[in-house]
Amino acid sequence: MSLDFESLVARYYSSLYKFAYSLTQAEADACDLTQQTFYIWAIKGHQLRDQSKVKTWLFTTLHREFLESRRRHTRFPHFELDQMNCELPTVSAASVNQLDSKAVMQALAQVDEVYKGPLSLFYLRDCSYKEIAEILEIPMGTVKSRIARGIGQLHALLAGTGSEQRKEKQ
Repeated sequence: MSLDFESLVARYYSSLYKFAYSLTQAEADACDLTQQTFYIWAIKGHQLRDQSKVKTWLFTTLHREFLESRRRHTRFPHFELDQMNCELPTVSAASVNQLDSKAVMQALAQVDEVYKGPLSLFYLRDCSYKEIAEILEIPMGTVKSRIARGIGQLHALLAGTGSEQRKEKQ
């Protein structure tokens, strides 16, 4: 059996897609899973010693990617930004103009870990939402909501109310 990439895609794409669709019940997710499987094959397929196991390898890889995506979705649920408007903080321009960079960095160190990464990447490293989503392997909507919530925590910490809230959580 020849292991050239194009012939593998032609031979297995349809059956892998159908399997992915049976797992996800969503066309876009099934397409993503199938493409991810072939991407992994392009990177790691050369390591397969027994060419007769290509089909098994592809289906196993697709299933593992599906399970990993579900774990990631459970740990980092996706929220659309417009659904979270009620949770977004309101920050006045006057309070932003009065901020001291040292105070902001100290407050950033106190922000919950889940928000610290997106905030740091966005404000300190000038990464785009898309870049942050790729780096942290989370959906872009989640990046946006974490940045918004992180800003809310920063604002509360800088206003002096965040330290009391964080103590109550502990």
